[in-house]
Amino acid sequence: MSSKAILFDGTQCIGCRSCEDACCKKWGLEYDEAVASDERLSERKLTTVVTRGEHYARRLCRHCADPACVSVCPVGAFTKTDLGPVVYDEGRCMGCRYCMLACPFQVPAYEWSKALPRVRKCDMCAERLRAGLPTACSEACPTGATVSGDREKLIEEARRRLAENPKAYDGRIYGLSEVGGTSVLMLSAEPLAHFGFPANLPQEPLPPLTGRVLSFVPDVVGVGAVLLGGIYWITHRREEVAAAERGAGARRENHE
Repeated sequence: MSSKAILFDGTQCIGCRSCEDACCKKWGLEYDEAVASDERLSERKLTTVVTRGEHYARRLCRHCADPACVSVCPVGAFTKTDLGPVVYDEGRCMGCRYCMLACPFQVPAYEWSKALPRVRKCDMCAERLRAGLPTACSEACPTGATVSGDREKLIEEARRRLAENPKAYDGRIYGLSEVGGTSVLMLSAEPLAHFGFPANLPQEPLPPLTGRVLSFVPDVVGVGAVLLGGIYWITHRREEVAAAERGAGARRENHE
């Protein structure tokens, strides 16, 4: 099965934020005026439209071809699927937040306000893609500014648009080769650096670089993993004990 992708064309975006609304509905998140007005990724908002005057861009997980978040996760909570999405298994996560440090696009968000926090990020509607459906954000877009499909076909479409109307764009397909390529591609009327996107990322994947850096501090990483693993076990053990106590209490009430 061919790798899937999302193509966002900022010249066709009208800033309606239908993509944001659809994403929040997909994840069961509240979407109101306060959330809509905040143009930052957070635990409450896994994609956001960024405005600069009359121009627009979108922030969401880039779903890198060779993701740094996958390479640094010591418990395998992140997985790069054959279909393209990078998915997260909260049941494996131990809360180390290495993924947040490693991501070159500063995407993963953390539920700081919760007693049992998770990492939150877009999963590119992996289940919908497996079912042959478009992503929720592309389905909701009224202008076609966001579309999803086969990555190679979307690259061809992006190149066609650049060739047919070069003056409308800054001439770049963002995500084509940055950090080895991503599954979210973007066209823009002006450099995406103006929207806060990193402009000088390497063209090669980051995990080999990450591996070389981590190789200099194996003791620190090992001790950190053991320590955080212990915290993870304690946290989940507390959940199990609490659940057992609730069950025992319910049985006593029924018996009485």
